[in-house]
Amino acid sequence: MKIHSARIFVTNMNAARAFYADILDLPVAFERDDAIGFDLGISLIIELVDQDHRILAGRFTGLSLDCTDIHKEYDRLRSLGVTFSGPPEKQSWGGKLAHFDDPSGNTLTLVSA
Repeated sequence: MKIHSARIFVTNMNAARAFYADILDLPVAFERDDAIGFDLGISLIIELVDQDHRILAGRFTGLSLDCTDIHKEYDRLRSLGVTFSGPPEKQSWGGKLAHFDDPSGNTLTLVSA
């Protein structure tokens, strides 16, 4: 077995598309009214939730996006209005992490070695 996809639930598809495709600059693999897929080696699927399932949106996702220069990416994303919980921090295992939120309040992580 292998991981096929990771899903992130959102409450506003237009805001999610602008964030993931335009701000994060992720490559769109497919697009529907209720979902957008991005090809990151595995599929990252941004999925619209209805009123009854809003509890699925606005959570810590556990998804980490690898970048070569975390400080440069942090500065680029902040200049585009992305909200971070703090600047990149050195971790005990040697890498650096910085957490940020998408427009639905889902928390993602930038990571670099």
